[in-house]
Amino acid sequence: MSEVWWWLLAACAVAYLTKLSGYLLPADWLDQPWVRTVSTGMTAGLLASLVVTNAFVTGQTLVLDARVAALAAGAVALWLRAPYLVVVLVGAVAAALARLAGL
Repeated sequence: MSEVWWWLLAACAVAYLTKLSGYLLPADWLDQPWVRTVSTGMTAGLLASLVVTNAFVTGQTLVLDARVAALAAGAVALWLRAPYLVVVLVGAVAAALARLAGL
């Protein structure tokens, strides 16, 4: 096996052991207020970084294209408290129109 496969297997093992450690910790450790605060902040931060990366990055360069229009339209739909499916459809339509316009 190549070196890449060993790194991939190591990453899988680390991810599995991290998830397993959550089940093995005593419940009173996880009920601490600071643990909830940290886990909520990490979840929001991870989601925000994934959204920004997928919206503004291609390869190793920053780009402004139809994905930005889709993100903006979806954000407006969320701000208006639209249901999730409507948000996705609004973003898809905005991306399609932006691509049609040449972005």
